[in-house]
Amino acid sequence: MHETSSANLVWVLVSSALVLFMLPGLALFYGGMVRSKNVLAIMMQVFTATAVVTVIWAIGGFSLAFGPDLGGGLLGNLHLFGLHHLAEPLAGFKHLGISPTAFMIFQMMFAIITAALLAGAVADRMRFAAFVVVIILWVLLVYIPIAHWVFAPTGWLALHGVLDFAGGTVVEINSGFSALALAMVIGKRRGWPHDPMAPHSVPLTLLGAGILWFGWFGFNAGSSLGANDVAVSAFLNTQLAAATGLLGWILVDRISQGKATTLGAASGAVAGMVAITPCAGFLDPMAALLVGLLAGVICAFAVRLKFRFGYDDSLDVLGVHGVGGLIGMIMLGLFATTSINAAGANGLLTGGGMHLFTWELIAAAVTAAFSFTVTYVIAKVVDLIMGLRVSDEDEFGGLDLAEHAESAYSVGGGGRISG
Repeated sequence: MHETSSANLVWVLVSSALVLFMLPGLALFYGGMVRSKNVLAIMMQVFTATAVVTVIWAIGGFSLAFGPDLGGGLLGNLHLFGLHHLAEPLAGFKHLGISPTAFMIFQMMFAIITAALLAGAVADRMRFAAFVVVIILWVLLVYIPIAHWVFAPTGWLALHGVLDFAGGTVVEINSGFSALALAMVIGKRRGWPHDPMAPHSVPLTLLGAGILWFGWFGFNAGSSLGANDVAVSAFLNTQLAAATGLLGWILVDRISQGKATTLGAASGAVAGMVAITPCAGFLDPMAALLVGLLAGVICAFAVRLKFRFGYDDSLDVLGVHGVGGLIGMIMLGLFATTSINAAGANGLLTGGGMHLFTWELIAAAVTAAFSFTVTYVIAKVVDLIMGLRVSDEDEFGGLDLAEHAESAYSVGGGGRISG
């Protein structure tokens, strides 16, 4: 049996539910940004990723990520296969404070939301069956190894002292550079970037961003794994970074376009929360304000790089999550302080020297390279065997009808198309 705190257990379970609530938020956030003929298709991808990853995680994913190390800190073994042996202490954890089953649930939600983010890179053109196959392979070959390296105490990056409070590497950089690989393999949308492809419903996107903002408190503050002062710091820092991220992005909008946009406000808040994710439980509040501001400004420019370099990352997963995660890891290496979290370390500018900063950069670079390379190979193989994208005719008509025989906005209230 394990020594657990009821308060900690309740907090982690509530946080798990908050992270899961981010999935409908993401579906709305993405759904509003695509054209109306594809809104159900992208929502379907997000919700199906939830189910697929849940099953993988329960059968063997959690064991491979957090089971006893196979050697070299690269992957766990199958000791916890089928969720067996969860009455035993988890390998490497000195004092978890909650049951291993509760920890498994919390980490399951992280895996789900990360996989679902990939839908944004291939919006408007990816076959549903191919998306499911890619997600299965990606979770097994990309997400789980990186989760073991960073989140498991026996992982090789964790053993070198890498800090990542809630997933700057595992979630954000991983999803961003995996998204780039998918976008490069599947190719551009028909007509991009010349044809107008404006969001069909910015109000849906704003609603989704609000739900993501709410759920992110579970994502970040829940990563303390306890109802404690570190959770309070992470909660506060998440709010602060979201606020300055929003303000930074709309400032760029105002200067570059003459107008502050609502889509920019939503994107800026998300960028701020992405960047604070790895460092939410390690920074003081003033550093968190700076993290969010930098993310809002830099990510606002980063999303424009796709037009310069010609990759069609439809909903800017790289520009927001990949770049935002890199910003967070760098700032963590600079500003982490043990005055906020005694279990952490001091950064380069807080008296800690070069060690933490160097390893944060190494972790970010290795994650980006590994996730891009392996995802690229996965996408190429799946494309060769079954094809990634729909036909030109189906892309023109919309994925809602072509892939799901439904329409979100058909005359008479939408629903299934019969016949």
